Amino acid sequence: MLLTIDVGNTHTVLGLFDGDEIVEHWRISTDARRTADEMAVLLQGLMGMHPLLGEELGDGIDGIAICSTVPSVLHELREVTRRYYGDVPAVLVEPGIKTGVPILMDNPKEVGADRIINAVAAVELYGGPAIVVDFGTATTFDAVSARGEYAGGVIAPGIEISVEALGVRGAQLRKIELARPRAVIGKNTVEAMQAGIVYGFAGQVDGVVGRMARELADDPDDVTVIATGGLAPMVLGESSVIDEHEPWLTLIGLRLVYERNASRM
Repeated sequence: MLLTIDVGNTHTVLGLFDGDEIVEHWRISTDARRTADEMAVLLQGLMGMHPLLGEELGDGIDGIAICSTVPSVLHELREVTRRYYGDVPAVLVEPGIKTGVPILMDNPKEVGADRIINAVAAVELYGGPAIVVDFGTATTFDAVSARGEYAGGVIAPGIEISVEALGVRGAQLRKIELARPRAVIGKNTVEAMQAGIVYGFAGQVDGVVGRMARELADDPDDVTVIATGGLAPMVLGESSVIDEHEPWLTLIGLRLVYERNASRM
């Protein structure tokens, strides 16, 4: 089995693959203060509940693929693979790793590993041209050309960041539950804030994707728009441009990158 780990700024998503199929997944908070030993205990607790894995850490795991947007966490995960999975091939997505996706950026090294991994999965599953909208701590829009190249993207504040900012900076506002309101016109402060978040972000997605698609392809209708990320369901029903929803896009990309690099280890 292949263990895939996608470390984001707020959450870390783990997936367990049996061949091409994801058979288990977990979502935990990202804590940059966790040590390698603490991470190992956490992994053992999660995977110990799966019937296909043994009780000992590493039993049943044939490979590991990791990408991280938090350098300190990547450092500790590198130590986890060395100390607790020493005999298991591990691929950590960083410069020098073969992805199969050319990066058309001024400085390719500054692009988040998760964004490149999303592009890898998008090319494999849907081909190009494509736009990946990832609803995480930030909302990122990543463009994939018709030739399968990473062409660039857009970064905007994420949904949770916006909600927190409203609660902190608004004198008469507070933190609210992220939920779809009854209507666009709110009848109370909570519903008004929920409407602003849900419909405001849906409008942002439609506007940004429309502009990107016109730059990316001669016919914008040829561009496949894929949504992913933990907060994507909040916007899916309100956006008019999203064609596909793949919640495990990054994990699938990690599997693909592992397969492309396993023979080199």
